[in-house]
Amino acid sequence: MLRKLNLVALLFLALLITNCSNVKDTSKFNAEEYYNYLMTLYNDEDYEVAVQEFQNFLLQYSGSAFNDDAQYYLAMTYFKRDQYLLGAYEFSKLIRNIPASPFVAESQYMLAECYYQLAPAYQLDQSYTKKAIEEFQAFIDFFPADKKVEVAAGKIKELTERLAEKEYQAALIYEKMEYEKAAIKYYANVSEIYHDTKFAPQALYRKIQLELKKGMNSEALSDISVFLSRYPDNSNSTELQETETKLGQKK
Repeated sequence: MLRKLNLVALLFLALLITNCSNVKDTSKFNAEEYYNYLMTLYNDEDYEVAVQEFQNFLLQYSGSAFNDDAQYYLAMTYFKRDQYLLGAYEFSKLIRNIPASPFVAESQYMLAECYYQLAPAYQLDQSYTKKAIEEFQAFIDFFPADKKVEVAAGKIKELTERLAEKEYQAALIYEKMEYEKAAIKYYANVSEIYHDTKFAPQALYRKIQLELKKGMNSEALSDISVFLSRYPDNSNSTELQETETKLGQKK
């Protein structure tokens, strides 16, 4: 038993020595040496240690030439660890505090990407979805020549479809429950706010059907005109053209 205990103690001591040998005494580093050490940690994906060391660096060398680099990679380290809210905070900090940094454009994109990663399925609260759209749009507005603009635009479209689906599904539920005024309102939101999504034509069509059901003929005629103008090739266009003709004859 004693021999086994001694063996365990020796193994523990060896492990402790090995770990200690990997710990750097950063107190003797200058700013450049410290930053190079940080990037070694980052590139080796030692993110847990990297977070602590980037934070220490930013406190110790806040006025150095590597300040914005460290700020950017601290944010990226959080992103790599799937800590998206912390990442968003650090990216926004760089944008706000170091506006002349060459990392600002990429930080704006990554700020949006953090919220994109947090954006849930359409059934859940869409606050992060809206925030991601806002930040991607800011990226496009401020950096229109950036090579990632097309990707950002694609993600805005994807997220906008999600918002449209949430409104459309709410409208369907209200319609099934026979809360027709509420359903008309939500279908209107989809067709007006999200008119360039795949849910818009069907939302406007169902809105027209409810208006006809409720005898709102003038509103239905107005919406039919909008529908035929926007979606002339839609599968429901022929039906709505015939409805428009019939309603016109009743005037």
